[in-house]
Amino acid sequence: MTRCGIVALAGAPNAGKSTLMNALVGEPLAIVSPKPQTTREPVRGLLTDATTQIIFVDPAGLLDPGYPLQKAMVRAAIASLNDADLVLHLHPLPQAPAPPLEQIARELTLDGLEVTPGRVLTVYTKADLAHSERRTANGEAPGGRDGAYVVSAVSGEGLVELLGAIRARLPESPFLYDADDIGTQPVRFFAAEFVREAVYAELEQELPYCVAVEIEEFVESRTPVYIRATLAVERESQKPIVLGRGGRTIKAIGTKARARLEAFLGQRVHLELWVAVWPKWRKSSAALARLGLPLPTETPR
Repeated sequence: MTRCGIVALAGAPNAGKSTLMNALVGEPLAIVSPKPQTTREPVRGLLTDATTQIIFVDPAGLLDPGYPLQKAMVRAAIASLNDADLVLHLHPLPQAPAPPLEQIARELTLDGLEVTPGRVLTVYTKADLAHSERRTANGEAPGGRDGAYVVSAVSGEGLVELLGAIRARLPESPFLYDADDIGTQPVRFFAAEFVREAVYAELEQELPYCVAVEIEEFVESRTPVYIRATLAVERESQKPIVLGRGGRTIKAIGTKARARLEAFLGQRVHLELWVAVWPKWRKSSAALARLGLPLPTETPR
């Protein structure tokens, strides 16, 4: 008998979803940044053992969307949560107690989010940052009276117990993916994500949120692997900032992204980055669809 199912991570921006998924999968698939709201399109990672295959999904954080890009992100997040067999509701332990997920859905007016009893497991993250008295407050301990689990993706605390709880809740099913796979999305997707992660590391304040990454060419048959990517900004005035004086900033972005790609692919990579202007792309239905984040048809442009 084998078990297989989809486990989606839900929570506010910077609840630690991407860090936790990376720790559970054992591979740095989802981009991580101190800046909130870095996840746009849901990232999927796989954890497979002899009897169980867990398909983790890390969507964007739950927020009250203010503009079309955020609306598309939240729409994709809601779809991911509704499709899951189990939802992990993540909340930082230093900010405990966690409000019920259905309360968050009401407050943020997340229409369409289905919070089915028994399908949501509360997980307190960032246990390494919590004071000792907070660990036992309100029964917030692994398997405590509120059914919550306490974990730290940094120290590894509670991860074994959480995985045991997940495995026990998954439906009996054959595996959906090869046991050696670590992700379900094409390599081009992760290439764009790793470039975007480098953008968040190198650019300050709000500018990273104005940058989209599109892989224009990906040739695995070459040695080194050839990848050409476009960094799209919204205004001409942003282009020289991304380039940096003498091209220093874009070179630093490329160096960081190339290192991530070479570790991921296990071979050398030749990465070319170009900067283009897509006017107001975060509000453009066509641009968002091109990036894999289509808006609902009823949403005005």
